[in-house]
Amino acid sequence: MRILLLTGPGGDAQGWGDLKVTENVRSAAEAAGHPTRIAYVSAESEFFALLEKPDYDIVWSALYHITPNEKFIGQNASGVWVADEMDARGIPYIGSDSRTMKAMIDKFETHTILARAGVEVPAHRLLRAGDDIAGVGFPAFVKPICESRSVGISDESVVYDGEALGERVAYIEREFGEAALVEEYLPGDEYTVLVLGNGKTRECLPGKVSVEEKHFGKHRILRTDLRGVGLTRIGLAGERTEEASRLADRGAEAMGCLDHVRIDMRVDGAGELRIIEVNGIPGLKPHKSWSPQIYTLYHGSPKGEDEDYFKLIAAIIGSAGLRYNLN
Repeated sequence: MRILLLTGPGGDAQGWGDLKVTENVRSAAEAAGHPTRIAYVSAESEFFALLEKPDYDIVWSALYHITPNEKFIGQNASGVWVADEMDARGIPYIGSDSRTMKAMIDKFETHTILARAGVEVPAHRLLRAGDDIAGVGFPAFVKPICESRSVGISDESVVYDGEALGERVAYIEREFGEAALVEEYLPGDEYTVLVLGNGKTRECLPGKVSVEEKHFGKHRILRTDLRGVGLTRIGLAGERTEEASRLADRGAEAMGCLDHVRIDMRVDGAGELRIIEVNGIPGLKPHKSWSPQIYTLYHGSPKGEDEDYFKLIAAIIGSAGLRYNLN
């Protein structure tokens, strides 16, 4: 199976990581027997040129959409979505379809879909600067609707009154050009579940997210500065394993997730898990990203984490290949 790895300036903010991570993915794919090349695109015209004469069997994209923005994902209201264009041309690709990808980018839409399906999420509202905040319970947690990996999250994200809420919503709209998702604050531990495969072959592997207490500020939350620098580690989920696995499976089914996603959840004030995010293009940095860490917890080999990483990449590719009868 010939694979095209698609990335660009937004590959780190949107997807599995920077160009170095993409090279790691290529090495793992080739070790699994798949000829693989990388296409780095900075403009929509470059992307369309790749689609005109495909010399590959399947695409694996680190991008939801084509953008020169390296810092954050954004809403891309009028731009080109990668999965839209591949669907239109019947080009196979790894990962969820365009409808699901767009829903996963928009956390409010994610919450809406999950809640409608009876899957546990925090109480939530979508707010812009100046909106009526009547009915918002405190403390509340405020974040951008379209970002990932804790972008836009700081101790000020936890608010205790209307004034602080208004200031944080205005900050998000000013800095990211997005509305704010306002959730009930979940004070408990955070868990994350690696979801691999589809349907009856879906595997949901939970882990507990840990950070040394000395790195927390006013709140035990994953701030922007704690992510991507090796300070978060994933361990087994212990007594929450079955609960987290079931919740992730229900969430993946409700969203229509395919091949590889990661579902984050936290414990609420009553001690119950609630989904806070479904990540459609999880990080794949060897050793440090959460998906490789979780895979090693459950499928660790005597040869170590590097071999585990190769097996994870092969499993993701194999899942999509099976869907398209390319294996």
